[in-house]
Amino acid sequence: MTAQMYVPRFYVRQKFAMTTNRYEIVAANPDGSEGPLMAVAQQKRLAFKEEVTFYTDDSKSRAVFSFKARKKLDLNAGYDIFDEQRNQIGFFKKDFGASLLRSTYHVEGPGFTGTGQERSFGVALLRRFMDIPFLTIHFDFTSAEGGLLMSSERQFKLRDRYTVDVPDQRVDFRVAAALAVGLDALMQR
Repeated sequence: MTAQMYVPRFYVRQKFAMTTNRYEIVAANPDGSEGPLMAVAQQKRLAFKEEVTFYTDDSKSRAVFSFKARKKLDLNAGYDIFDEQRNQIGFFKKDFGASLLRSTYHVEGPGFTGTGQERSFGVALLRRFMDIPFLTIHFDFTSAEGGLLMSSERQFKLRDRYTVDVPDQRVDFRVAAALAVGLDALMQR
C-alpha cells in the first residue's frame, strides 16, 4: 500500500528566528539537488502545549498539516499528526526510558508502526555528556517487521539541515515531515 502522499526524499532546513524555530521542507530532485518548497513550519519556543502547523508557503494562508501534543507539560504524552481537515493521520512519541542513553521514538501511521533510534551510540553519549555543537545525528526508523521506514540525518552545518529518506512507501510525507521537525524541536529541549 502506497501512502496518499509519498515522497521518497526531502530536506528540512531550520531558519533562525528569535522566538521561534522555523523550518522549510524542500523536495529532493532525482539528482539530489533541492527541488520545490513543499511546506513551511513554525514552532514557538517553550510553548506549554506544543503545536506545529505546516503551511504551503511563507504567507501562511493555507495550513496543510500539523502535529500537536496530547497533553500540556507531559514529555511522555506523544504527538498526534493531522491532515489539512484535522483528521489524524499519524502519531509519534519519545520513549523516555529507552532515551536515557540513546534517543528513541515510536511512530504510527496508516498501515505501519515503528521505532526510531539514534544510529550511533557513541554520538548519543557525546551529546548527553559534552556540549559539542554541529554533531551529525542519524535516526533510523524500522517497522515492526524489521524493514527501514525512514531515516533522518542532520548534516554538519551552522543551522540544522536534515536529509530525510523514506524507502517505505506506506509512510506519508506529512507523517515523515512532522516527525523530522519534531525530532529537531524535541532534541533542543
